[in-house]
Amino acid sequence: MPSHKLSLRSFRLAFRFVLPLTIALALLAYAVVPLVDKLTLRWFVRDLDIRARLITSTMQEPFESLLLLGDRGKINTLLTRAIRDERLLALGYCSPEGRLLYRTANFPESVSCSQTKSPNGEIQPLQQLAQGMVHVAVKPLDHDKGATGALVLVHDMSFVERRSADTRNYVILLFAVLGIITSLITVFVAHLSWRGWMDGVRAMLRGEGLLKPFTNPENSELEPLVGDLRVLMRSLDAERRLADDITITWSPETLKNLLHKQLVGEKIIVVSNREPYIHSKINGEIEVHRPASGLVTAVEPVMRACSGTWIAHGSGTADLETVDKFDRVMVPPDKPEYNLRRIWLTEEEEKGYYYGFSNEGFWPLCHIAHVRPVFRTCDWEQYVKINQRFADAVVAEADSDNPVVLVQDYHFALLPGMIRALLPKATIITFWHIPWPNPESFGICPWREELLKGMLGSTILGFHTPYHCKNFLETVDRYLETRIEHESSTISRCGQLTMVESYPISIQWPPSWQGTLPPVEQTRAEILTELGLPPDQLLGIGVDRMDYTKGILERFNAVERMLELHPELVGRFSFIQIAAPSRSALEEYQAFEARLHALEQRINTRFTQDGHKAILLKAAHHEPDQVNRYYRAAQVCMVTSLHDGMNLVAKEYVAARDDERGVLVLSQFTGAANELYEALIVNPYHVEQTAEALYQGLTMPEYEQQERMRSMRAQVRDFNVYRWAGRMLLDAARVRQREKLATRIGRVS
Repeated sequence: MPSHKLSLRSFRLAFRFVLPLTIALALLAYAVVPLVDKLTLRWFVRDLDIRARLITSTMQEPFESLLLLGDRGKINTLLTRAIRDERLLALGYCSPEGRLLYRTANFPESVSCSQTKSPNGEIQPLQQLAQGMVHVAVKPLDHDKGATGALVLVHDMSFVERRSADTRNYVILLFAVLGIITSLITVFVAHLSWRGWMDGVRAMLRGEGLLKPFTNPENSELEPLVGDLRVLMRSLDAERRLADDITITWSPETLKNLLHKQLVGEKIIVVSNREPYIHSKINGEIEVHRPASGLVTAVEPVMRACSGTWIAHGSGTADLETVDKFDRVMVPPDKPEYNLRRIWLTEEEEKGYYYGFSNEGFWPLCHIAHVRPVFRTCDWEQYVKINQRFADAVVAEADSDNPVVLVQDYHFALLPGMIRALLPKATIITFWHIPWPNPESFGICPWREELLKGMLGSTILGFHTPYHCKNFLETVDRYLETRIEHESSTISRCGQLTMVESYPISIQWPPSWQGTLPPVEQTRAEILTELGLPPDQLLGIGVDRMDYTKGILERFNAVERMLELHPELVGRFSFIQIAAPSRSALEEYQAFEARLHALEQRINTRFTQDGHKAILLKAAHHEPDQVNRYYRAAQVCMVTSLHDGMNLVAKEYVAARDDERGVLVLSQFTGAANELYEALIVNPYHVEQTAEALYQGLTMPEYEQQERMRSMRAQVRDFNVYRWAGRMLLDAARVRQREKLATRIGRVS
């Protein structure tokens, strides 16, 4: 068929479609506007009622206290201060007998305690007064000894009419724009070949670039539309995330339901170097303990909720004795819920892969902590070899050709690409638990391109903060030929798309021990007795691995400076530092431990009084329940990392303080500093600033401690580890759904 006839036919078909569509949209707009008005009014009434409950809850305690004192002046001041909110018109208090005892100056005369209820006892929220339409809410003040009256809150509703008018205009404009856009798209689609359109849709679903087949030099005018659509999809994903956070309460049960509904019951395969449970033979007996690891703290509750298989290096002296013929063991020991598959390394392999490349090279490269990274070819060869061994284990443990695999941390930068080569349909989520350096720093690594290519085998690549995501995108842009979409935060290379997102990691909530521990005061008394300290001794706590990035030396210097500036605390304050030995085979760590012990001795020599040391260094592994006791006993917890991904010690301390007391001193170089704003944020390199923060924490009034701790506990509760895992798994589920749809469209076309 000639092209001009095809074009004419396309326009005729488009016109036949557009005209009925325009009429239908006009009728729909006419029907929708009244409904929008009703819904808008209902939403505002509900929101105002929620605000009224919140205000009542906030005012109840101070109001009842003033009510008992009968201080009319302070009561009126409290009511007047509350109505500074522009929407809160007036506020009054009705006694249990129905008398209006207190009111603000502008309280409507026509509103009384008896008029706020209908004959059937239900509250009449909307009333027409001289001031216009108002919302009246009556909220009883409940007390342990019975009701103590009610607050009457009068909200101004004049803004509702203005917003309703705006909403009507927006709805009409929306339908008009929809009609125009739909018409344009219809005409546009009529000029596209069927196969070309299908290719474009598949590209969009896979994220290879919206309408990619049509964005060639001959069709460059479509580029602005493509960019706008990418931004729109990104904003829709952000809005969907926000809606999920509002509507979903993240818990183990939520994760199980998520896997059942979104991932069709898929079991999760987790890969990490460190195992969640270590079997060791001590005095002829096999004992089990959990290692000191933020990764284990975060991921282990997720595996309990989701089941599946955890693949890790078996490093315990009795690990080999406890596995079956497939190198598996069910854990936790007391209540088995998932499989632990152990991978065995020779001493030479561990030296090259773990101690060498991972921790003498990669670790200092990613942490700006003034330790020079060391790269050796022999270490790199072992790193490649062990990554491949873990990839083979993933294939062996997968029960389908498209498993969901969670790769953890810098030990496995090559693993995503290796899994992708063996299981092309796999959904691979890689989470980077440590910081990502800037492009210049990363360029030091001789195998930078190989590492980046391996990581881009991931479906989703997660970091703690947007800043780390930005660093990674810039690093890839510097060293690889890829297509980077900054609007959607995606990287496309060789037909493989990787989504780069920030997923702030957290801890289990509620804690497993919640409701089972003795009161904080009892715990503190027990700890002081165990340490041989007097009952009124002030305690500080630090919990870290023995690592130069954790700022332990800087922390000790701050303790010393605080005692110099405030000598009245000498002998009255002791700082407990739990430092689990880590990577002690490395020379840099041996030197660091020696410096730490020397500094401890020097400070204790200066400030020990009546046998009470200023610093108690406990360089040994402590089980989580032991660490939790120290958290609950200490008035201050210090987290002074020089460079960190998140640092879960800060969140563990907050979770431990169910008494809503205690103060957190937190380094500005941790990811947690972007979430726990109520902590005392410090620069650990500034000794005096850190020392003053420690003193401020030890002398902070209890009411201020409570306000700060209550806010931080709410943050940790709402943004817990189940939300961290759920966000990644939801994103993975959406990627899988788009892939399935793209495959179906490919079959149709």
